[in-house]
Amino acid sequence: MAVNASRMDEEQKEVSKKETIFRLFGYLLAYRRELVLVLLIMAGTLAISMITPLLMERAVNVHVANKDVTGLLTIGAVSLGMFFLYLAGTKARMAVMASVSNRVLVTIRQQLYEHIQTLSFHFFDTRPTGKILARIIGDVNSLKDVLADSVTQLVPDLLTVLCVAVIMVIKNYRLAMAALIAVPLLAAGMFFIETTAHKLWQVFRKKNSNLNAYVHEDLSGIRVIQSFAAEKETRKVFFELADEQRKAFVDAVVVADGFGPVVEITWGLGGFLLYFIGIRIIGAENVGIGTFLAFSTYIAMFWSPIRNLANFYNKLTTNISAAERIFDILDTKADIRDRDGAGKLPQLKGEVEFSHVSFAYADEPEKMILKDVSFKVKPGETIALVGPTGAGKTTIVNLISRFYEAQEGEILLDGHEVSSVTLKSLRSQLGIMTQDNFLFSGTIRENIRYGRLNASDEEVIEAAKAVNAHEFIEKLENGYATEISERGARLSIGQRQLLAFARTMVSKPGILILDEATSSIDTHTERMVQEGIDALLKGRTSFVIAHRLSTIRKADRIFVIDQGKILEEGNHGELMKKKGAYYQLYQSQFM
Repeated sequence: MAVNASRMDEEQKEVSKKETIFRLFGYLLAYRRELVLVLLIMAGTLAISMITPLLMERAVNVHVANKDVTGLLTIGAVSLGMFFLYLAGTKARMAVMASVSNRVLVTIRQQLYEHIQTLSFHFFDTRPTGKILARIIGDVNSLKDVLADSVTQLVPDLLTVLCVAVIMVIKNYRLAMAALIAVPLLAAGMFFIETTAHKLWQVFRKKNSNLNAYVHEDLSGIRVIQSFAAEKETRKVFFELADEQRKAFVDAVVVADGFGPVVEITWGLGGFLLYFIGIRIIGAENVGIGTFLAFSTYIAMFWSPIRNLANFYNKLTTNISAAERIFDILDTKADIRDRDGAGKLPQLKGEVEFSHVSFAYADEPEKMILKDVSFKVKPGETIALVGPTGAGKTTIVNLISRFYEAQEGEILLDGHEVSSVTLKSLRSQLGIMTQDNFLFSGTIRENIRYGRLNASDEEVIEAAKAVNAHEFIEKLENGYATEISERGARLSIGQRQLLAFARTMVSKPGILILDEATSSIDTHTERMVQEGIDALLKGRTSFVIAHRLSTIRKADRIFVIDQGKILEEGNHGELMKKKGAYYQLYQSQFM
């Protein structure tokens, strides 16, 4: 099974930037009313900004020339009023778009989180958790400014550029051509910078993801690191990854910062050509002073939004790689999902049948984990699975839960093929207890109730008593209301294991799966919990995986698994008499 380690760059399929941009901005369409309001406000502010130079031209060419003080005061008052309207409109549109963009981010993050929850174990097995977090948190956050500016900056600046160009052409096409002659140079420079910068930003996102994954992994394993005094080595790796991220960022910024100089150079060239052609070729006497002033203002009004557009384009180039990474996850299809027409699994009696089942991981189809496995389990039977590590024991129970999909054969529960029923109705009737006694941050009551969220307090306590966890819980300062961390720092390994048992117990499963469930419990605690396990197993079909063979002597049947096949089958006494593989395993533990 191919795994992407924390220090490895992630592979990502190439997609069209245009497609990504349209898909991203498509989220804004859910807020059409807000967008219409913003566009109306922008139309008003744009009209004000277009009229202002014309008022200035009239003030100079008419009122100043004729010494008309009243006219100047009138234009001044109108201009002042328009200025305040412009400020109010700009502030209003920014506030509306800030609200819209933040709601879009919440939508994208929710979609991403919900989709990730539907993905199979294979997705999580092949990549570090930190890299997934980098997409949910960092990559989504980086889209905020792009979404907000797409309406509040992109649209008004584009309209401003077009309106200014049209007005200048109407007023004096020769001066307009002089002022705009540098635009093609700007377009060529921006295209070159964007093409180069986009690839560099993709590299930076990958390096940032690597660093995020390593930090998450490092903090999760801090006990191991400190236990082995490996702080120096981990710091070295961290500094290496941080340096790679820094270099990738610098490389991208050096190229991306070229947008500013290109705009400034072309802006200066346009202004120079305006005055050179206006004075030397057309002749200053043929152009009014007011017209020159108006054109100077329009030049600023033209190139200022061009600079804003370049900055937006730079921002889009910087962050579009984040959108690509988000959509890459959203487009990852869940290989384990409800099939069309899947029905609800009825209340389980507990019959389980494997019929010629073979399994291999999707990315290693030639390496068979299970090979033509067949067996049938009656309701209420306890089946123990034993054998060497990597033999296929856990794979069998994972296929019952449909955490993975078998390539060949059928898996039937009470005659229903597991792939023909909904995942929720299947897994809600399975009680799965693994050697990973993971606890969530919260109260002990909440952790036990996680097995069945609608369980009453009485049912929570009953489950805890069944596995002998109630006594130690009551001795805690706040009892069942005691707050614990995800690592259960205040609890012993055995206590954490007992809580995990209670969580499974409260779910009242139709089929119980115990995968090395007592591996972390000491002998004394194991004796305490064995009574609860016996009560839990009673009347339920159960699969128990254990390396400690003393814990499964009472099993109805024992399957000896090796190299993906069932080598032997029978109860403890029968298998001991055969003196085969099970006998050898048992002797190796007790001799």
